[in-house]
Amino acid sequence: MMDTATHALNRLQPLGFTQATKVHLNLTPAELVEEALRRSEGTLTDNGALMADTGKFTGRSPKDRFVVKDANTQDSVWWGDINIPFDAAKFDQLQEKMVDYLADKEIYVREAFAGANPDYRLKLRVVNELAWHNLFCYNMFLRPADGEDTTWTPDFSIICAPGFEADPAVDGTRQPNFAILNFTKKMILIGGTGYAGEMKKGIFGVLNYLLPHERNTLPMHCSANVGEAGDAAIFFGLSGTGKTTLSADPNRGLIGDDEHGWTSNAGIFNFEGGCYAKVIDLSREKEPQIWDAIKFGSIVENTRFVPGTHTVDYANKSVTENTRTAYPINFIDNAIEPSVADAPKNIFFLTADAFGVLPPISKLDKSHTMYHFMSGYTAKVAGTEMGITEPQTTFSACFGAVFLPLHPTKYAEMLGQKMDENPDVNVWLINTGWTGGSYGTGSRMKLSYTRAMITAALNGDLNDVEFTKHPVFGVEVPATVPNVPADILDPRNTWADKEAYDKTAASLAEKFVSNFKKYADFANEEILAGAPKAAVAAGV
Repeated sequence: MMDTATHALNRLQPLGFTQATKVHLNLTPAELVEEALRRSEGTLTDNGALMADTGKFTGRSPKDRFVVKDANTQDSVWWGDINIPFDAAKFDQLQEKMVDYLADKEIYVREAFAGANPDYRLKLRVVNELAWHNLFCYNMFLRPADGEDTTWTPDFSIICAPGFEADPAVDGTRQPNFAILNFTKKMILIGGTGYAGEMKKGIFGVLNYLLPHERNTLPMHCSANVGEAGDAAIFFGLSGTGKTTLSADPNRGLIGDDEHGWTSNAGIFNFEGGCYAKVIDLSREKEPQIWDAIKFGSIVENTRFVPGTHTVDYANKSVTENTRTAYPINFIDNAIEPSVADAPKNIFFLTADAFGVLPPISKLDKSHTMYHFMSGYTAKVAGTEMGITEPQTTFSACFGAVFLPLHPTKYAEMLGQKMDENPDVNVWLINTGWTGGSYGTGSRMKLSYTRAMITAALNGDLNDVEFTKHPVFGVEVPATVPNVPADILDPRNTWADKEAYDKTAASLAEKFVSNFKKYADFANEEILAGAPKAAVAAGV
């Protein structure tokens, strides 16, 4: 039975709410779409998805993400440019202002979970100013079963009001927009931004803090799938490395596309109940699963129509290149529900090395695993509008530094611990980038070869193959891989100028070492042993 408005408002009293024009509690997707259309928050596409704009902000604003610094967090949070401290009294002041702002408005409340394993999940309560944001929460968080009692006290709450802007001079923010995590009050405040992903990533940040502390569980920014035999695999990688593409396998069940936890005794589990996929240049041919998932109940953000139609033009980047869709995971045909699996048998670190130095596939021992995990390397090709063609190195700790409340060594040591607990796990470094030279000289690794390498690893086809240690990076390179030309496995062999390869490999090794200096004082000897060795001949 639907709660009365009074009962719904009562649930919000712990957050400071005593009045609102109307409280919509746990509306269905159809009801939320109807509300969004009534309020002119979006438009329906010809396949039934709701198209909405996020306004000024078309992505997260990391410089406006804060964590309340108090007695509970001052000695545990990794303070700095990623976790910017915020005053507890200022938080209370902002919360009161946001509640007052929403007092004369309709609000949309969603009760949901984060964490597909019931023993590890967070109970959530989200208060939204916008109906389409509430639909986003329905899609992205885990949905209580029909008839399930949700009168519980939440483990964490979110108040999200895009129309409310802070006064930086008074409220302690940098700009009018903000996203603030408070681990003592168990609350997130989001204002001044319509980008829905701030809610999703806010809860990811919460889990990244709570799970290592309280549950000996490793939170991971990765995708995951599982084979028919129950063999799970996880895929880490920064944007552009192929994480979504390579984890989408019609022969394997999808566990999740972005956020997972790895427990000590209960395997892995998805944090989310949906997918938040990029759709720039989306086509049925390239991403059939995502294409088919965009239908009634789904959301598309910041897209535009083909003129004169309600057909989305996915090539249109006039608003942003960060166009996205949000849909429940069960919109994917081969999704596994509940989204849980045993501990992974294979872990893949995906990197697009535009320098053409790293092997297309290599195996990592524990030391190299922890070192490369903390490094989180990829290389992006610079824009050519000003004639710049040199690749740019990108390092993001644990393949998701911007979501880490704790120091990266904590997560790297936990990954090493999981490897000790699961000695059969294999860790692979996959270079989806360049071969035969750096960007501008070499060519991008063929996707068919990368898929063949991953398939070989998953099938155990590399278990009895001979491996050779790379002299610079120390990773183990296989001599053969089924359905892959042997001459591309040693990257030095693919370069016409071997001396140029050696120089480029040494240069990349130095970039790794230079990046790692900021962690070196915190890293143990086992992690440091995974560092590359510069100034040596690079031939395998």
